[in-house]
Amino acid sequence: MVNKTKAHNILLIEDNPGDVRLTQEAFRESKNDIKLDAVTDGIEAIKYLRKEPPYESAPLPDLILLDLNLPKWDGREVLGVIKSDETLKRTPVVVLTTSNAGVDILKSYDLHANCFINKPIDFDKFFEIIHKIEDFWLSTTILPTKVS
Repeated sequence: MVNKTKAHNILLIEDNPGDVRLTQEAFRESKNDIKLDAVTDGIEAIKYLRKEPPYESAPLPDLILLDLNLPKWDGREVLGVIKSDETLKRTPVVVLTTSNAGVDILKSYDLHANCFINKPIDFDKFFEIIHKIEDFWLSTTILPTKVS
C-alpha cells in the first residue's frame, strides 16, 4: 500500500548559505507539504542520517539533495556511506553541485547516486531546477519511504 498523505522530508546537504536560502525559498512555493532540513558538512549529514546527537528526532528523509564540495567529509564520502548503509541505501540521492567534471559525474553514479544535476548560478534557473526535482521526485515517483 502506498501512503501519499504524510509530508515529504527532504535533507539538503549544502555548505553555501546562499544556496540553502534559495532552496528554502523554492520549496516554500511548493504545492507539496515539504519539511526541508539542512546540514552544512558531511559529518553533520551522517550524524543526521544516523540520528546521532543532536538529531535523535530527525525524520528519515524521503529525498536527499547533496552537494559534492563540502567541508569535513565531501559529498562523495557521504554518498558512499549512504549507499552502503542498509537503512539508508534506498533513499534517493540527487547530487546537486556546481561541478560538471566528468570524473565527478562518473564517481557519483559509481557510488549509486540516483541522478546528477549541475547547479545553475542563475537565480531563475536554480528555482526551475528545484521545481523540476520536486515535480519528478515528489509528484511522479513512488518513494521507498512512502510504501507502508
